Amino acid sequence: MSRKIELLAPGGDVDAIKAAIVAGANAVYCGLDTFNARNRATNLSFDDLMGIIGLAHQYQCEVFLTMNIVILEHEITGLVKLLNQIVNIGIDGIIVQDLGIFNLVKKHFPSLAVHASTQLTTHNPGQIRFLAKIGATRANLSRELNLSEIKSLTTLAHEHDVLTEVFVHGALCIAFSGQCYSSSVSVGNSGNRGRCSQACRDEYEITNAGNKFPLNLKDNSAYFDLPELVDAGVDSLKIEGRIKGAQYVHTVVDSWRQQIDKFVETGQLLSDNTNLYKVFNRDFTNSFLKGDLTKNMFIDNPRDNSFQHANDKHNAISVVQIQAVQKDLSEEKNVIGARVVEKIQHLSIAKQALTIRFSGQAGKPLTVDVTAGKHEFYVQSEMPLIASEQAAIDQSAIEKRFKSLQQGKYALQAFDFSGLDAGLNMPFKELTRIKKQVAFLLNDEVEVIPPVTLPKLTKHSKLTDTPTLSLLISDEKDLHLCDVTDADIYFKLPESFKKNCTKYIDILLRNPRLIPWFPAVLIGKDYLEAVKILERVKPARIVTNNTGVAYKAYEMNISWIAGPFLNTTNSYALLTLQEELNCAGAFISNEINQNQIRNIARPENFKLLYSIYHPILMMTSRQCFFQQTVGCNKPAIEDGCMLKCEKATTITNVKGISFAVDKQKGGYPSIYNHEQFLNMDVIDDFSHLFDEFFIDLTNIGSGSKAELNKARLIHHFENLIKGDSEAKAQLDTMVTVSTHAQYSQGL
Repeated sequence: MSRKIELLAPGGDVDAIKAAIVAGANAVYCGLDTFNARNRATNLSFDDLMGIIGLAHQYQCEVFLTMNIVILEHEITGLVKLLNQIVNIGIDGIIVQDLGIFNLVKKHFPSLAVHASTQLTTHNPGQIRFLAKIGATRANLSRELNLSEIKSLTTLAHEHDVLTEVFVHGALCIAFSGQCYSSSVSVGNSGNRGRCSQACRDEYEITNAGNKFPLNLKDNSAYFDLPELVDAGVDSLKIEGRIKGAQYVHTVVDSWRQQIDKFVETGQLLSDNTNLYKVFNRDFTNSFLKGDLTKNMFIDNPRDNSFQHANDKHNAISVVQIQAVQKDLSEEKNVIGARVVEKIQHLSIAKQALTIRFSGQAGKPLTVDVTAGKHEFYVQSEMPLIASEQAAIDQSAIEKRFKSLQQGKYALQAFDFSGLDAGLNMPFKELTRIKKQVAFLLNDEVEVIPPVTLPKLTKHSKLTDTPTLSLLISDEKDLHLCDVTDADIYFKLPESFKKNCTKYIDILLRNPRLIPWFPAVLIGKDYLEAVKILERVKPARIVTNNTGVAYKAYEMNISWIAGPFLNTTNSYALLTLQEELNCAGAFISNEINQNQIRNIARPENFKLLYSIYHPILMMTSRQCFFQQTVGCNKPAIEDGCMLKCEKATTITNVKGISFAVDKQKGGYPSIYNHEQFLNMDVIDDFSHLFDEFFIDLTNIGSGSKAELNKARLIHHFENLIKGDSEAKAQLDTMVTVSTHAQYSQGL
C-alpha cells in the first residue's frame, strides 16, 4: 500500500508533544493559551509553539494549531495578530470552528491550510461542498458516522481537494460536537469556547434502568478497524486527548504506530491491544463506526477503567487477588512513565542560536553572514558602500532594523560588526531590503507576511425600520396561527424522513406561507430527503441550521437564513456566509451577551435575527438516551426508532436539577433545560440592530410543562415589540419558569 496515512496525535503540553513525536506521530495538534477548545489542557506559550515546530519538523512531523472555538467581535484584532505570527513561523495548518476565520484567512493569509474542526458537525455531502467553498483543506468528520458514511463523504471530499480525518481513539461525546450546550446552560462554561465541564460525565439520581451515569459513553477505539478506514480513503487517523499526559499519549500513539506499520507492511493486523488498557480508558467501543448503537456503548463509571480491566482480565475476585493485580499494574504504569521520560528528556524546544555578522568596505557591497543553528548563508547588498562621515549607517541603525529577526524561532545571540569599516553609508531602503531577504531565508524561503491591519467594517443599515416578529411551528394543528398574525411563520422539519415520503412537501405546497426550517443534523438519506424538499417545493426562502442544506440553497439560488445553531458570534462569520454563499441573513447566537453583540457589524443588505423565546437545547445525540434511563426493549437503535419513537422522561442530577429528555417523531434524542429562554431585555437594547425577533412555539423540549395558549403568546410578543409595557407583565405571568442568564453571562 503506497498511500500515506497520517497518524495525528494530541499535544496538551510540551512533554505530551515530545512523547507523540518519538512514538511515531506524523502530525500533532496543540493549542495556545487562547483561541482553542481545551481550556483544561496545559496548552503552550508562543515560544513553546515555535520550539515545538522546529523539533517536530526535525522528525518530519507536522504541527497543527487548534483555534477551534467561536470568536467574539472584540477578539478579532488579537486573532489577526496571532494569525500574522503563526503564518510566519512554519505552522502546517490551523484547526477552526468559527466561520469568520475562513474569511480572514482567505483574504489575508491564503498560504495557511485550514482544517474544519469536529465542532462544525460535518456529516453530509452538502457540508463537504460548503467547506470546500469557504476554503477548508481538511474536514474532521463527525465521530457519530459509520464506515459507509465516512467512505462516501471521503470520496466526495477528495473530488473537491479536501482531506478527511476521523477520530479513532479516545473520549467520545454523547452529543454531536458543536451542538452541545449543556455545560454552557448548566454552569456557564461553553463547549463552543473550550470550557466544557463535561456534564455528560455527571452523576444523576439512579434511573429506572439502574444507572447513575446515564450519559457516559465508553471511549472510542478503532484499533481493529484500520483496514476499513484505509478502504474508506481516510487521510488522517486522529487520537483524542489534549488533557492527557505524556505517558498516555506515548502509549496510544506507539500502539497505533505499530498497528499502522504492520498493516502497511503485511496487510495484517496486530491482535493484541493490551497496552491501550494500561493507560486511562473508560473501556472501549467502536459502535459508531460499525453503526451498531446499543446500550453496550455506555459504561456506568466515568473514571479510569484500567484497573477494573486488569481485575477482569486476571479474574481477580478476592481482596488479595485484586491487590496483587493492582500492584502489578501500578508498577507497570510507573515503568511506562519512566521509559517515556527517558525517551523525551534529551529533546529540546529551545530556540536555535542566531548570529549575524556585518562586513564591508567602501566601494564594496555590504555582506551579512548569518549562522542559524546548523544553517549558514550570506546576503549582499546590490550597491556598494560609500564613504560618508554624515548620516553613516552605524551599529544602532543596523540593530534597529535587524533585531526583529529574534521574534521568530531563533534566539539572537550577537551582532558582529568587527568586519565593517566605520564611516560608511548606503540608503536605508537597501538595508531594509537585505533584512527582508535574511528573514525570507530564515523562514525556509517562504515570504514573510507583513503585519495585517483590518479595515474598519461598515455597520450597514437595517432592512426594516421597525423589528418584526417571526415564529416557529412544527405541527399542522398549529396552522390556525396563520390567521392570528402577519408574522413570518417557519415550519420546523424533522431530522429524519421516511424515504420517498412526500408528507412535508405536501404540507409546504398546500401552505405557501410556511417558510421551511431545516435542523442542524441531517445524515445520509435524511439529507437527501431534505434536498428533495428544496427541489420539489422551491421555496422563496428558508432558514437552515445545517450548512449542507445552506450549500444546496446557494446552488439553487434560494434565499437562505443561517439558523441559531450555526453559532454565529462575529461580523466576519456573517461576511463568510454572505460573500461565499450568498446568505441573506443570520441568527446571532444566544450564547453571547449584550456587550458581545453590541459591536457586530451588519453586512450590506443582510438581515439580523435573534431568538427571544425558545426551549433551551442542551444536547442532541445519535445515541439513545432511553436505554439508560427508562429502559428500552430494543437491543439496538433501528432505522424506525427515529421515525416512530416519541418517548419522553426526565433525568435529575445530584444537585436536584431536572432536565427534559425528549424524542419527537422524526427527531434525534435531545435533552433540554428545565427553564425556557425568555429575553425581553434585548428588545429595548437592540431594536436598532435586529430586523426580526423570533419565538419558538413548538412543543419540543417542553417536558411536563402545560401547553400555553399560543395565540395569546403571539399577541403579547407582538405588543412587546411595539413597546407595550403591559405585554412584559403578561408574558411573565404566562411563562413562569424562564431564564436569560446567557444574555448576562455571555461567552
